Amino acid sequence: MTDDEIIAFVEDLGGVLAVRPAPGDGSPEISWGDTFFYYAPDGVMPAAAQPFATIVTKDCPGDERSRLDRPDTFRVNIAAGKQAFSDWTGHAPRESALDDDPGASDKVIAHPVYGSGGWLAVVNPGLRTDEAVRLLLREAHRLARARHERRAGSAPG
Repeated sequence: MTDDEIIAFVEDLGGVLAVRPAPGDGSPEISWGDTFFYYAPDGVMPAAAQPFATIVTKDCPGDERSRLDRPDTFRVNIAAGKQAFSDWTGHAPRESALDDDPGASDKVIAHPVYGSGGWLAVVNPGLRTDEAVRLLLREAHRLARARHERRAGSAPG
């Protein structure tokens, strides 16, 4: 999976605002080249919401072990919820421990920095993780949509 394929897939889920910071748009330089996905059916950046998924293309401070500065390397980060996190890692997010190699490609892992918040990550998704990434992105989108509907007071029940 390429980053462009992931972006197209997530945008096709509906109600998604993909934010791609770039030079000159007022965003911090550290975010340039990355992509942030929000559930925003009106197309407006939500004031209080966090992205439900991101694609990062470089190491950030405190995350150098991921080695994202390698050529043609990126990581998709997914807030797929506590249950999905536990299903994939075998433990609760608060029990998260650093993966032996957070830079390993094509492997679902606890996010090396935000794993305790329930985030999963995959560096360079490939044949082994393609379907898992799609499944996890669908779940993260579903959860973000449900949060949006609760906040808007339109959730059923």
